[in-house]
Amino acid sequence: MIKVETSATTVVEEFLHALETLDMATAEALLDDNVVYQNVPLPADRGKTAAIATLKNFMRIATAFEVRMHSIAERDGVVLTERTDILSGPGVHLEFWVCGTFTVKNGKITEWKDYFDILTVMGQIAKSSPGIAAAFVKSLFNR
Repeated sequence: MIKVETSATTVVEEFLHALETLDMATAEALLDDNVVYQNVPLPADRGKTAAIATLKNFMRIATAFEVRMHSIAERDGVVLTERTDILSGPGVHLEFWVCGTFTVKNGKITEWKDYFDILTVMGQIAKSSPGIAAAFVKSLFNR
């Protein structure tokens, strides 16, 4: 029997699709138990429980999430993405450029770092709703 290994790119694409469809069970299943997740320059989440808690905090403000993939590349289990992330929900619409780095080992994401301009995001949030801006800032720093 031939064993076909899932590429790191496929794992990342499946993970981002799970987030788009708000399928947290699938997203969680694709994360390693000891994953390190960081929205640079904010502090990193260490472990699957912390990463999922942060993602659920984002989903409290945004009821819809879309990824527009511009570029994706893989080398030795490291996947680089250049994308536009769109989060929207009642009273909020955020659209911002993100460069993400994912390390995949044994079919699981072990490290995920997203780089984006936090001032752009904060400016969009402030325009949407001061209350949502306060909740978003709190969700970023309450780890």
